[in-house]
Amino acid sequence: MPAVRALKPSLFRFFVELRAHNDREWFHDNKERYESDVKEPLIGFINAFGPRLEKISANFVADPRPQGGSMFRIHRDVRFSKDKSPYKTHAALQFRHVRGKDVHAPGYYLHLEPDNVFMGVGLWRPDRDALAAIREAIVEDPKRWTSAIRGQGFKERFQLSGESLKRPPKGIDPDHPLIEDLRRKDFIAVHNFKARAALKPEFLTDFTRACRTASPFMRFLTESIGLDF
Repeated sequence: MPAVRALKPSLFRFFVELRAHNDREWFHDNKERYESDVKEPLIGFINAFGPRLEKISANFVADPRPQGGSMFRIHRDVRFSKDKSPYKTHAALQFRHVRGKDVHAPGYYLHLEPDNVFMGVGLWRPDRDALAAIREAIVEDPKRWTSAIRGQGFKERFQLSGESLKRPPKGIDPDHPLIEDLRRKDFIAVHNFKARAALKPEFLTDFTRACRTASPFMRFLTESIGLDF
């Protein structure tokens, strides 16, 4: 396996300073820092995680390419935002399903921000067909779903998160015992880390262990939408 190198405090320092100077001139002057303190360490993290991810599921990908891979670009899409700050003030990785094309695919997500480090698993904003398929799978096999989200390891680490409909989905019994889950628009679960934990050598191991703990949840969602886990 590739050597594991701990992330350094300089990664978070870069984003602290970027918050205060979120403009193209500052970023241009500090681009070498971005490359050395953020981009290169995260590519190393992706490479080191790849063999570990393969042991969890061969159908999820750790792609170290700097463009189009597992690492999100730092540039913000400001076309429809009032906030025209050009850069994100955090780093993010997504290890998505091999057949996934974008952030809405099943995946394992890692968010690194100076005061906000967390991981997420599942599907964020699945499309209409995927959402219907997941709800149908919950109705058809409620025991498997509850086992996935209430298993001791998963329940200790993760909290279900995301947005929900205000009313029951069309065709769903409003008195269904799992109506709270059936109203979900996002099927994601989140585990928070302390920022300093991300700087320890064992962080990759902790992240991998959490991904493995989420396997029943990820398997349920992935297979619900017709993909192999």
